[in-house]
Amino acid sequence: MDHQKLTEYLEILCQSGCDVVNATIIAMENNQPISAIEGLTLDERNIVLQELKSIMSVYKH
Repeated sequence: MDHQKLTEYLEILCQSGCDVVNATIIAMENNQPISAIEGLTLDERNIVLQELKSIMSVYKH
């Protein structure tokens, strides 16, 4: 697993703003195709999803 690649995907998504990140989380949870994470394995997608949820949890307090 390429952690640098995952970091790059996370940075790109997060630079898009909270609304895009939240929409991405919902889409990923519903197994919808997402062009921003094409090329990731299922395990990598799960890591990205968990990281996005962790990042966004900071804004829910």
